[in-house]
Amino acid sequence: MSITADTAAGTAPTRRAPRPRADALRNRERIVTAAREMFVEFGPQVPLDEIARRAGVGNATLYRNFPERADLVQEVVLSVMARTTDRAAEAAAEESDTFEALRRFTHAAADERIGALCPMLDGAFDRDHPELCAAREGLEEAVQGLVDRAQRAGRLRTDVGVGDLMVAVSQLTRPLPGTACVNMDRFVHRHLQLFLDGLEAPARSVLPGSAATLEDLRRDSRIE
Repeated sequence: MSITADTAAGTAPTRRAPRPRADALRNRERIVTAAREMFVEFGPQVPLDEIARRAGVGNATLYRNFPERADLVQEVVLSVMARTTDRAAEAAAEESDTFEALRRFTHAAADERIGALCPMLDGAFDRDHPELCAAREGLEEAVQGLVDRAQRAGRLRTDVGVGDLMVAVSQLTRPLPGTACVNMDRFVHRHLQLFLDGLEAPARSVLPGSAATLEDLRRDSRIE
């Protein structure tokens, strides 16, 4: 039997962390999907037991993956950001018309329910978590690219910024109080289309104030 130098010297050999089983990964994904749906429908304080029931897993499985509610909230936010970033990349790669790419992304972002998930960023949520910061930067870069391309092509009016787009998407995709989210699509996409028509060049009016930047949004989000 061979003995490594580390073992001979009394140092325990390095052990690789076991990979999660496929069924464990599927359970985790089901939990995140169910949480995303229920956070949108009922808000971030929905009972975790109800999320486990919709995901089709036991309570123990949910708490093993996400010991604290904040852990699950963070995972949902990261998932939505990643999916939305992917939608931006797909629109940029597959649409030759730069404004159509922006339009496609905007409607896709609405389907991710960004506005409905915004309330989860309040309270004790750690906005400066490294993973969240990296995901946010990736999303901002992707959306900024869509806006820049459309403006360079003369398809997007020049007096708007990416912050204007993100504020509108957030506001227009946030359900009105007392309404069921499942019935909001017919309003969301209709109103987003009206908004997008107002972004297309040439501009039909003069906007008050200045274009909103991503830095504006980051600064304003920290105002109590």
